[in-house]
Amino acid sequence: MLRNRFRWTIVALVAVATVINYIDRGALGLLWPEISQDLGMSKLDYAIILNVFTFAYAFGQTLFGKIFDWIGTRLGFVLSIVVWSAATILHAFARGLFSFALFRALLGVSEAGNWPGATKANAEWFPIRERALAQGIFNSGAAIGGIVSAPVVAYLFVFLESWQATFIAIGALGFLWLVPWLIVYKTGPEAHPWLSAEERDYILTGQRDLETNEVVTYAPSAGEILSRKESWGVILASFFLDPIWWLFVGWLPLYLAETYGFGVAEIGLYGWVPYVGAMFGAWFGGILAQNRIKAGWSVNRTRKSVIALGGAIMLVSLLLTIQASTPLAAVLLMAAILFGFQTAVGNIQTLPSDFYSGKSVGTLAGYAGTAAKLAVVGLNFLIPIITADSYAPAFAVGAALAILTVASVFFLCPRIKPLNPKTGRPSAVTPS
Repeated sequence: MLRNRFRWTIVALVAVATVINYIDRGALGLLWPEISQDLGMSKLDYAIILNVFTFAYAFGQTLFGKIFDWIGTRLGFVLSIVVWSAATILHAFARGLFSFALFRALLGVSEAGNWPGATKANAEWFPIRERALAQGIFNSGAAIGGIVSAPVVAYLFVFLESWQATFIAIGALGFLWLVPWLIVYKTGPEAHPWLSAEERDYILTGQRDLETNEVVTYAPSAGEILSRKESWGVILASFFLDPIWWLFVGWLPLYLAETYGFGVAEIGLYGWVPYVGAMFGAWFGGILAQNRIKAGWSVNRTRKSVIALGGAIMLVSLLLTIQASTPLAAVLLMAAILFGFQTAVGNIQTLPSDFYSGKSVGTLAGYAGTAAKLAVVGLNFLIPIITADSYAPAFAVGAALAILTVASVFFLCPRIKPLNPKTGRPSAVTPS
């Protein structure tokens, strides 16, 4: 049995990289009360640094989408994680707005590679019926990173007694990850020496369209990708959805500090709770999609049903969060929001591989990631303005974004299945 499950080792390693990714990026918000006091920096400085990171992250999505399609998954991850780990360590030497922004930009560009890389690894290593579950496991790395980031960073800060030493310690984690990655990920599944013949056949055969049994071969150019409305369905769904996640990744520590007067220790005590919901949502969305496909549902019906369910959970929970009166009630509702987010996002992130072959998956995933981060930049500029009195307006904006996310998929992706190279439309017309 273990001989036929090597593909899960690959996704587990990518998930661990994502945990490290979130520990590294989350440290700034958790340590900000100490940094701002030590260096005399303001909330506006924080918003600027956050947006510099997000702009760089947006650019990095498209850049690394191309890089992964060019140099492959193995070397793409090596390049991404070496640079982002070094950038994390450099935070320890920042002394003001300019240096923080510079190191944060380097972190943003390089951390962005994790997402198109994971989508590409999923397309290469998993049959269609398992991709949502594999994406869910990968996405649970982001959730687990959110869970462990607050207590790990808070513990390291208390133990090391310095925010500078804390950045150095967490930056070293990425270099440690490279050791198993370089040992395990030798090639893709077509030629990997550790892969059994049975599993190789299962992976490659399962990458055929489930309805037509045809191999997905459509790998259009960048311009042609952007000419398809289905591509814009993926891009816009990401554009509307991602700010909901970043509302909590970027602003949860400040929300707890400003609304309830929390310091680093109290933020560490409460800040991990929403990510538990995200972790379970990532698993739930993947398992539900796999279950429905096994039950005979089409990919089209499965993706849209699970995405709509995630959107509904987010909408209701965001509206209820406006009325939260205690920190415990707030973080529990946020857990429900991130549960719904992860239920939806894993299926949205599989859409590039549902429409195109592996040679274009990273490119479309990169475009979607860039659009998503540009939306986050807008949100980050908006948050300080609309949260002068409370964070209720921010949660109302999130509720509207949940509706628009689902609408993008339903209106621009009328049939989720491989596109025909000649017509640019779904390869066959079958009942949904």
